[in-house]
Amino acid sequence: MAHYAILDQDNTVTQVISGKNEGEEGIDWEQWYGEFFNARCKRTSYNTHGGIHTGGGTPFRKNYAGIGYTYDDQRDAFIPPKPYTSWILDEASCLWQSPVPLPQDGSKYDWDENILNWVLRQQ
Repeated sequence: MAHYAILDQDNTVTQVISGKNEGEEGIDWEQWYGEFFNARCKRTSYNTHGGIHTGGGTPFRKNYAGIGYTYDDQRDAFIPPKPYTSWILDEASCLWQSPVPLPQDGSKYDWDENILNWVLRQQ
């Protein structure tokens, strides 16, 4: 089973569907589903996150598409919504990164956009 992202006119993912495997029955399923939904359609890999295939296979389009993600033609990648104005796109993973690394001390933190830093989560 393959997964396909249906895109709006701005290349934003509006839905993700399960469908036929690429090439199954000799059909281009991206094109078929695109025509069926009267929208642009791109295949997405359920096992791809941050440019890594979690099952050891070949990563596909950087990230599994989700509703609200954007498909970028130049990168051939699905990019999640930007969580904060200050965050920067990591070109290798097509994931957003904070301008200050998350502390790795075992505590839980939340990002505070006002101070552009991580703050200890209140219990």
